[in-house]
Amino acid sequence: MTPTPHTQEAVAARDALAAALSRAGIQLPAMDIRTPWADDRKDEARYALVHLGVCSAPVALLLADVITKGAAR
Repeated sequence: MTPTPHTQEAVAARDALAAALSRAGIQLPAMDIRTPWADDRKDEARYALVHLGVCSAPVALLLADVITKGAAR
């Protein structure tokens, strides 16, 4: 099955986010792509979703710290 442009975009976004988090010393254990269920609205663009999964409290605190420092710039 050929990935749709929306799925390709979501994969690229997931990979970019994983790389940025890795540079900050953070790794989320389960990042994947979820595609919404098909429906009757064929004319609407359907985006794939980057699912960030779950993480431990220490990882969540590291992530919050990195975001806070970045937002302060």
